[in-house]
Amino acid sequence: MCGGGAARTLIRHCTSTTVLHLLLRAELIMTTMGDEKTIYSNQKPLTDGALDEPDPLAVLGYKQELKRNRSLFTLLFQSLAIAALPFGEGGPLLSAVYGGGQLAIFLGWIVILFLASSVAVSLAEIASRYPTSAGPYYWSYQLAPAPNRTVLSFINGWVWLIGNWTITLSVNFGLASLIAATAAIYHPDFAAEPWQLLLIFYAILLLSFVVCTFGNRFLPMVDTICAAWTAISIFIILIALSVKAAAGRHSASYTLGHYDKSLSGWGGFTFFIGLLPAAYTFSAIGMISAMAEEVHDPTIKVPQAIALSVPVLWFFGLFFVIPICATLPPLADITEAPGAQALPYIFHTVMGTPGGGLGLMFLVLAITTFCSISITTAASRTTWAFARDDAIPLARIWSKVSPGLGVPVWALFLVTVVQMLLGLINLGSTSAFTAFVSVGVQALQVSYGIPIALSLFNKRVQVSQARWKLPSIVGVVANAVALCWIAFEVVLFSMPTVLPVDKTSMNYASVVLMGFMALAAVWYIVYARKAYKGPPVSDGL
Repeated sequence: MCGGGAARTLIRHCTSTTVLHLLLRAELIMTTMGDEKTIYSNQKPLTDGALDEPDPLAVLGYKQELKRNRSLFTLLFQSLAIAALPFGEGGPLLSAVYGGGQLAIFLGWIVILFLASSVAVSLAEIASRYPTSAGPYYWSYQLAPAPNRTVLSFINGWVWLIGNWTITLSVNFGLASLIAATAAIYHPDFAAEPWQLLLIFYAILLLSFVVCTFGNRFLPMVDTICAAWTAISIFIILIALSVKAAAGRHSASYTLGHYDKSLSGWGGFTFFIGLLPAAYTFSAIGMISAMAEEVHDPTIKVPQAIALSVPVLWFFGLFFVIPICATLPPLADITEAPGAQALPYIFHTVMGTPGGGLGLMFLVLAITTFCSISITTAASRTTWAFARDDAIPLARIWSKVSPGLGVPVWALFLVTVVQMLLGLINLGSTSAFTAFVSVGVQALQVSYGIPIALSLFNKRVQVSQARWKLPSIVGVVANAVALCWIAFEVVLFSMPTVLPVDKTSMNYASVVLMGFMALAAVWYIVYARKAYKGPPVSDGL
């Protein structure tokens, strides 16, 4: 998708790295000796941008506070860990069952490839131009007209922050729900009480907090292990389900084309309800932009990681969804799965024994634990970056980076505490809490859509100067498709899975999102309209 220009640039980078690196090191030392506050020019080097500026963050208006200890591959692996394929598709799989079954699962996976790819490459271009942990709200500020840029970046910053917090919440609480549902494999009558789920949830949060705080230098290795574990797990699941198939094997036509729209009550719209699991899996692809200040050569590696994550996920996803479609038990039986968690029930039924189901679920639970760590890390960087620009209450605390640990510990603490407080809602209303899952997807998509729309409105002038960019016509088409899909996705995640609805099955996502935005508006009126000046102005890299 990135064209031959990017490939030629990478080749030149490889052949000239040594000489240029030494020259730039010498220039950096001489400049810092003369003036520690020097801001480097963002003029593109005569070598056609083959190497990063000595201090790219200075050009973007910030100083380097985090250690750049990540590579393209560890960044890509973190993106894959955040998506957590077996959890991302398997956790909300019940929606695809109501959405028609096999056709929605298989064809939906193919459809989402093209839609998610359009969003990914659109974000990748902008991330290449402005590679900072501030992400979409920083992009919105740089791309928006001057009179409106401060307010627009504040709005998008809060939408972005809410999306990060709530999608992280959905992963961690989803892991707690899967653990409880896995216990039901051996104890079919067991149903976890809300307080039991809350305690499991809190234990997961504390584990992620400790690992992210004290194990930062090992996190790239953790993401690499997660990628390998995920690939191996998918092929183990493929073989196990295909060989055992205790509930029977379906024909090829049934496996790929069975469609039952009688379960959801949506009639002809049923298929789109079945897109929810695949859409959820790819919803957080932009969160990896928050790691831009921890990778070398971010103008190339960040967009590459974002763009590559979709096809890599999709490829491995085929080996996960097809064996499930081929061995799926009766759809009506799956709707009665304990804890409304389809995956443990499917594994137990298809494997024919509790031990077989538990063995496969162990693989998925481990992947989800990795996901919890990776997504908490990304959410903490987003929180820290937004606080750095004085956009949230007590920003001076949340924007501190621990000198000894090299991580924004207080931002990690805030992400953890916010999730703990939101988790209490489940004690009073499970339907209200479920809305937070949808809010995470909606908020992330809106935060993606604003800078994409601004870039397109500006005739893609800024991204045309990025080191990683699409050909002009391809870029316009990708941006347009991305915006259409984002608009539809926001509506889709506002809908209840099953009709008719009652107070329990109603989807309150839109109400919750508006509530969050109302709180942000109050904070802006009370304090931020005078204190928040927006991120630093920059022409980008």
